Amino acid sequence: MEFDHLSNKVIGCALEVHRALGPGLLESTYEQCLARELILTKVPFRLQHSLPVEYKGVKLDCGYRVDVLVDDKLIVELKSVEKISGIHEAQLLTYMKLAQVDVGLLINFNEVVLKKGIKRFVL
Repeated sequence: MEFDHLSNKVIGCALEVHRALGPGLLESTYEQCLARELILTKVPFRLQHSLPVEYKGVKLDCGYRVDVLVDDKLIVELKSVEKISGIHEAQLLTYMKLAQVDVGLLINFNEVVLKKGIKRFVL
């Protein structure tokens, strides 16, 4: 499967972080290091982007936060877990729908080979 240019850039940055740190650290560590890589590669992004829920014409802050919103076109949800489960995938898909963003990456840094921990979703 071919990924779009933006997804490829983010995956490249994630691979660089994983190469340097390996698995086993906290998700917040990978988030900060990925942010540094995105800055170095000049990819626009926002960390912990607030995601309101619109209900009957009112936007409500329900506490949802997207780990990384890249160029307002790609949601990146980071994990550092033993195994990605259906709830992690559902979380990303829900964020994508709420934000009206068509492409998302779910990246689990707790893999020996990061490639096995990357899933791409398209609405």
